[in-house]
Amino acid sequence: MSNTNNQAPVILNQPKKIKLDMSDRIIRGFTYVLVTLFSIACIIPFWMVIASSFSSEEAIRRTGFTLWPSDFSLFSYELLFRSPDQMIGAYVVTIGLAVVGTLIGLFVISMTGYALQRKDFPFRNHIMFYIYFTSLFSAGLVPFYLLIKQTLNLADTYWAILLPLLMSPWLIVLMKNFVKAIPHEITESGKIDGAGDFRIFWNLILPSMKPALATIGLFLALAYWNEWYYSSLFLSSKVPYRPLQYHLYNVINKVASLKNSIAGSKVVVEDLPGETLKMATATIATGPIILLYPFVQKYFVAGLTVGSVKG
Repeated sequence: MSNTNNQAPVILNQPKKIKLDMSDRIIRGFTYVLVTLFSIACIIPFWMVIASSFSSEEAIRRTGFTLWPSDFSLFSYELLFRSPDQMIGAYVVTIGLAVVGTLIGLFVISMTGYALQRKDFPFRNHIMFYIYFTSLFSAGLVPFYLLIKQTLNLADTYWAILLPLLMSPWLIVLMKNFVKAIPHEITESGKIDGAGDFRIFWNLILPSMKPALATIGLFLALAYWNEWYYSSLFLSSKVPYRPLQYHLYNVINKVASLKNSIAGSKVVVEDLPGETLKMATATIATGPIILLYPFVQKYFVAGLTVGSVKG
């Protein structure tokens, strides 16, 4: 009697190796070469910025921007970090605004997008029209300035930076279109089980929105990280620490003003950094935010594609 237990297990659903013909290999090879060249074209300018930030101002004037530091110098970074408490404070403020603003913005935008795609939500088309209308027309800078400074009395507070960037019509439309891809039967099943609207959103809908949350979260974080305009309008010297971009902007302006004020005197101004200082500020401002991309890359394309096409 044969022992059936010693038989080799049958492996099902084995992946079949796809055989490519010559044309497919040529197209795939051409695509790889094209993507590689495009990646190099994107990396080279950023690498030149970093290399130039470690060069001396005289070397930049003499040889221009190069791929490797010319006459290695840390003077630009020493100038930026001459007041380390201000630089650290600027980083803390910017990171705090980016984290808090992104979390609150994701929560509000996701709820807004979910509510506007619910077929049982009254006046959803009218509300969507008003949101879309604000992306085409605005009241202008003066009413906005008076609203923040006089009506809401938010001048010299970080709320004046946090609130204007919290939501945008485009992000709401993007989230709304993504939520359309989620079957409405999920909401109906939650209602049958007796769950409320917020519990349905929190337990059933929100876990299915990871690609959209990653995409919109990245846009919000970039907006808060690169913000300097509202800081220049509403934050005065009374605020001890300003956001990073505005702090770096002030440093560059002070150095430029100093060079212009002593240009006609006997003081030598060639040693004061100009172009190298700009490259150093770009490196300091860009470096940390790049670390976000590896974490959201796998969700970014899916969220942006679905949110743009659906609907």
